[in-house]
Amino acid sequence: MASRRQPVMSPPRVSVIIINYNGGAFLQQAVNSLSRQTFRDFELIVFDNASTDGSAEMLDLSGIPAGRLVRSAENIGFASGNNRAADLATGKWLALLNPDTVAEPDWLEKLLAAADAHPECRNFASAQLDLNSADTLDGAGDAYLVFGIPWRGGFGRRASELPGMGWCFSACGAAAMYDLALFREIGGFDERFFCYCEDVDLGFRLQLAGHDCLFVNTAVVHHAGSGITGRASAFSTYHGTRNRIWTYFKNMPPGILLVTLPGHIALTLYIIVRNAFTPRFKPMLRGVVDGVAGLPAICRPSVWKLPRRALKTRRLLSRMAWNPWRMSTRKAHVRDLTSKPADQ
Repeated sequence: MASRRQPVMSPPRVSVIIINYNGGAFLQQAVNSLSRQTFRDFELIVFDNASTDGSAEMLDLSGIPAGRLVRSAENIGFASGNNRAADLATGKWLALLNPDTVAEPDWLEKLLAAADAHPECRNFASAQLDLNSADTLDGAGDAYLVFGIPWRGGFGRRASELPGMGWCFSACGAAAMYDLALFREIGGFDERFFCYCEDVDLGFRLQLAGHDCLFVNTAVVHHAGSGITGRASAFSTYHGTRNRIWTYFKNMPPGILLVTLPGHIALTLYIIVRNAFTPRFKPMLRGVVDGVAGLPAICRPSVWKLPRRALKTRRLLSRMAWNPWRMSTRKAHVRDLTSKPADQ
């Protein structure tokens, strides 16, 4: 693994990670947005997953306070790439940013202000707007239906529907911030997922460990949304479907799993039927087959094993969405700040 870096004088407050794979012009655009950040005490680690499009060779880090490019000999995926980069991070906070994003100049400043105002919280989600249409939401934290279906809250809806600051189920990995010590303690992303839903799986494990996620509506990034892998490509459809099944069976407490399983199966069939005459149908079926076939291995104890349950079942259920229509229409699911319980 080769590395090109600028020296870091002292540990920064934030380590920003970008995972690149053939990001083209997107990558430099994301880095340039970081060079304009009002908060300057950060380092940037760009982890390149064996890109072949020249995006890594042409990368200019000169506007970054402290930056390095780390090149992998092979594409190890988004999950593993973030974990390897997190091993190199030196900040208290770990901020993840997709290469197909542009962060507003005060993105880091707003995230850190939220962290200072809520010292009990150790993971944060950003507000995401569509890179090509500022009037359209790309995400307001990740939501999770009790029947085991996650979605990016508010995706594709009007930007005027952006919720205020509040609690969401998990942070979208395109623009998230985690306490680095907590990220390492819980094992980081499950590398078996490769990419897609690894952020929801991590968020689920954090919830089980008693760590709610704060959605920061003023920390804004503009996101192309699978601008590199393709929003409805066979690749994203397959991995999203397979990993959604793994997230549900791996993390859902047995009692809730037993009660919600019929609903999970029904909704999975509904999603398949809805895509029966689209190019997504075949990769979706493969995702279901491989997802079910992989359950014995994915549920086996590993470095990404479930944490000791710190959250009571009723508290966990209160942090999930219950209305399938909300999921189907991709409405945001952000709970009011006052809804956070004092006890776990």
